[in-house]
Amino acid sequence: MAKYLVIVESPAKVKTIKKFLGPNYEVAASNGHVRDLPKSTLGIDVEHNYEPKYITIRGKGDILANLRKEVKKAEKIYLATDPDREGEAISWHLYHALKLEDKKVYRITFNEITKNAVKESLKNAREIDMNLVDAQQARRVLDRMVGYRISPLLWEKIKRGLSAGRVQSVALRIICDREDEINSFVPEEYWSLDVNLNVKGEKNPVAAKYYGTADGRQTIASKEQAQEIMDALKGESFHVTEVKKGERVKRAPLPFTTSTLQQEASKALNFSTQKTMRLAQQLYEGVEIKGEGTVGLITYLRTDSARVSEEAETMARKFIGEKYSEAYQADAVAEKKSSQKIQDAHEAIRPTDIYRMPPEIKEQLPRDLFRLYQLIWKRFTASRMSAARYETTTVRIQAGGHFFTVSASRCLFDGFMSVYTSDEDKEEKNTLTGGLDRDSELSFVSFAPAQHFTQPPARYTEASLVKALEELGIGRPSTYAPTITTILARRYVAKENKNLYVTELGEVVNNMMKKAFPSIVDVNFTANMEALLDGVEEGSVKWRTIVSNFYPDLDEAVQQAEKDLAEVKLADEVSDEVCELCGRNMVIKYGPHGRFLACPGFPECRNTKPYFEKIGVACPKCGRDIVLKKTKKGRKYYGCIDNPNCDYMVWQKPSGEMCPRCNSMLLEKGNKLVCSNEQCGYHVLSELSHKS
Repeated sequence: MAKYLVIVESPAKVKTIKKFLGPNYEVAASNGHVRDLPKSTLGIDVEHNYEPKYITIRGKGDILANLRKEVKKAEKIYLATDPDREGEAISWHLYHALKLEDKKVYRITFNEITKNAVKESLKNAREIDMNLVDAQQARRVLDRMVGYRISPLLWEKIKRGLSAGRVQSVALRIICDREDEINSFVPEEYWSLDVNLNVKGEKNPVAAKYYGTADGRQTIASKEQAQEIMDALKGESFHVTEVKKGERVKRAPLPFTTSTLQQEASKALNFSTQKTMRLAQQLYEGVEIKGEGTVGLITYLRTDSARVSEEAETMARKFIGEKYSEAYQADAVAEKKSSQKIQDAHEAIRPTDIYRMPPEIKEQLPRDLFRLYQLIWKRFTASRMSAARYETTTVRIQAGGHFFTVSASRCLFDGFMSVYTSDEDKEEKNTLTGGLDRDSELSFVSFAPAQHFTQPPARYTEASLVKALEELGIGRPSTYAPTITTILARRYVAKENKNLYVTELGEVVNNMMKKAFPSIVDVNFTANMEALLDGVEEGSVKWRTIVSNFYPDLDEAVQQAEKDLAEVKLADEVSDEVCELCGRNMVIKYGPHGRFLACPGFPECRNTKPYFEKIGVACPKCGRDIVLKKTKKGRKYYGCIDNPNCDYMVWQKPSGEMCPRCNSMLLEKGNKLVCSNEQCGYHVLSELSHKS
């Protein structure tokens, strides 16, 4: 009979770990959390030192009953939940739910589900780390306070089904702030000027880019300025004045952390953060491999450390020497620099065995699981390899008082790029085949002027939002995916072609949060809170101190908002549309997908129809009204009310004024009016900004 009981979180791990440990060990799963705060109430006794009131999660009674039976049989119990704060908290909850006070109980953790790692963890068994537990408790209590105190206010003031969150609301604000930046951005015109030159001995002309004058680099702001330069260089001879050769080194990337894995999987594989984490969980817990059984293919997936164990380092060095050559082995491995707290007990995300090469197991994995494993394998292998080296050449060409440059690079040694390249590693096109030197004979072929406009900041994608949250110190690896999933599910944000757009509902919620709870949605406040919570983990801060300092201010803000924000609720606005069924003036209602017209005689009259907000501007194509509309995913745009008969639409609000240059509609962008014809580039300060 088994003497020892090992309790893990996931049933997927049970079979694998049992295989490693043998007949003296019984392995059982808790299926994640077994206790939590109640759903129906706040669950925190604010009058008695903020004591959490934990209850057994519905549906976990049978699991706990079975675990209690196993506990009675065992001499020792090993709590082997995940190696992070949440896993530590689950072990603590199991300790109390299973009443293990009189038992021999040990906490074990392993960063990868392999035989060596699991057996080593048993040798290094320890007690439950209450600092980690308290850090998780503090997060849970703070999140509960924000969610349960503010969400009912959103239901009352806007509509039911909405939610606020400590990290979620800040993420929404970051997206809204970027939307404001984009809307107020006014493009500025600039020009580039290339000159095509024939080089004696070269088959194709060489394109040189305009640099400036002897005084330094010069930008070209207009077509007229570009023309002046071209006129000044008519008849001038072009000659090489300087050739600089050098060497550039491109270092290998760091292995993946949770954040960088989510970003790269989004860019390279088009995976959502949620999908990346789901697949990574499967790779960590174990996949059936022929001849090996169920095997954990990667190390733990929730980490912000780029550290790698000595064992994995040694194995990687050996592998690279065998499969490539010693020249490809890294001399020294780069380390991640960060001012933030790093959970250094964790490693970076890496394959558990570098010798398990992706092509060898491709047929045994579903397509997406294979693609993610291959990405992780390649990134880790590359991170242990030497840098790529390039020879760079910069040629300076003079004509009259003006200078042009030609730059090129040639790969001398591919290093890590023989295994892994990202979008940032694309090699520059080499424009020099035979090379240029001081004696090269050049002859003018043609100028190639081109008009450009400065671009607004890019909208956030899931990948760039994760990067922003990490850089700002908001949330932690385990929170990024659920945060983004929540704001999409609540329809605060819509996703189109990877880009995240704020919906009308998102704007309303964000504006209310900024007005009533400025500290909750303040980036610096939230980042400081994360630093304090990390202090709990280190044992330097008591979790109840953080909570007791936070809750009274939150309580006061909620009470004040209940009084001050009565007008925020989207009241039924009476429209000039008459209900064709009963003759009443229809009212504007607010539903899950935005506004719509409904008869105020409900429930006697149930007539509804789409609501289009007229902006008082006539369509330039057909003369009907332009109205504010939304895409299926909630992004706002302006279009003709007579759609589909008229296809006029623009993303910015039409002003009603026409461009004096090309007679296109002028659009409102911040404090300026901008021509809707991007090729025109006309813009002017709006009357409102003149008046202010």
